[in-house]
Amino acid sequence: MPQPHTPPLRVGFILQPLFTLNAFAGFIDSLRLAADKGGRSRQIHCSWQIMGPGPVTSSCGLEVHPQTPYRDPSHFTHIAVCGGNNYLDPHEDKALSHYLKDAYKQGVKLVGVCTGTFAIARAGLLKGQRVCVHWNVINDFRQQFPRIDATPDRLFLQSARVITCAGSSGATDMALHLIRRECGPEKAQQAIRHMILNGMRTSNSPQTHFFEAIHEIRDERVRVAVLTMEQSLNTRLDTQGLAERINLSPRQLDRLFQQEMGTTPMRYFKTMRLRYAEWLLHHTDNSIAEIAADCGFADAAHLSRDFTAHYQCSPSQSRRLGHPPRTSLAETA
Repeated sequence: MPQPHTPPLRVGFILQPLFTLNAFAGFIDSLRLAADKGGRSRQIHCSWQIMGPGPVTSSCGLEVHPQTPYRDPSHFTHIAVCGGNNYLDPHEDKALSHYLKDAYKQGVKLVGVCTGTFAIARAGLLKGQRVCVHWNVINDFRQQFPRIDATPDRLFLQSARVITCAGSSGATDMALHLIRRECGPEKAQQAIRHMILNGMRTSNSPQTHFFEAIHEIRDERVRVAVLTMEQSLNTRLDTQGLAERINLSPRQLDRLFQQEMGTTPMRYFKTMRLRYAEWLLHHTDNSIAEIAADCGFADAAHLSRDFTAHYQCSPSQSRRLGHPPRTSLAETA
C-alpha cells in the first residue's frame, strides 16, 4: 500500500492568552491557501494544528479551542508561539517552556509570532541569537532580556533553529516565506493570489512607522536610534539615554547622526515631537496641554513656544487654519 503523503511544512500553533488575532490568522490562512487548490483547505502541501491545554481568548475577545493537547514535537517541522497582550507577565509557563525545550532538542524549528518571542526567550532558547520584536514592545523586551540582541527594524528574522516575527501583517509575509522555502514558489504565489496581495515582503523589510522614510536611513545604528525616538515621543529622552539604549557612546551617536542626517540627535527628536504634536492637533480633539504631555513637553506653554518657533504659528492657530507647510524631518531639524 502507498504511504500517506506527509506535507513538507507542518506547523503546530500554541496560542497564548490575549493573542493577537491578526498575526495568527494571517499565518494560518496563508498555510491553508497554499495547502490545496481552489481554496478547498485540504492539508496536502501544508498542515497545521492548534495545541494547548484549553480554550484561549484573543485580545479582541474571540475564543479558540485547541484541537489537541501538546503533541510530540516530531509531528511538526515548526512550532509557532503566537503571543499577545499578556507579555508583561513575568511568570514562566513551565509546561510551555518544557515543551519548547523538548522541541528544540528534537530539531524542530521554533517560531515566535508577535510577543510569542518572549515565551521562547523565557525558555532560554534565544541565547546568542538576534531576534525581531515589534517596535511597540521592544523596550519591554530589552528590559526583560537585556542580554538578547533584539531589533525593531525587521519584519522577521531567521536563524538555523528559530524564526522571530514582529507580528501583525508581518506574520503573513513570514508564512509566505516558509511556504516558498518548504513547498516551492508556486505554492507561495497561490496563497498570494488568493489573499489579493501585491506580493511578499522580504525579511529585511522594515516595520511600518509613523514617520516617513525611516527605511531610507542607511546606517542601521542611526535607524534604530530613530525608531527608539519614535517609541519615546512622550518622554524626556536625552542623548545619553538614547545612546545607552542602542549600546553607543553619546559621542559616537552624535557623530553617526551628523553623518547620516546632517543634524544632532536631539534636534531631530525635537522636530519629531513637534511633527507628532502637529498631527495630533489635526487628528484629535485633545487639548493643547494633553498634546504637550503626549509629546514629551513640560506643559502647554513649553509646546506653544517651541511649536511657534518651528512653524511660525501657535498650536491654536495651526488647528484653526489647517496643516502648516510640511518638509522632511531632516530638512527641518
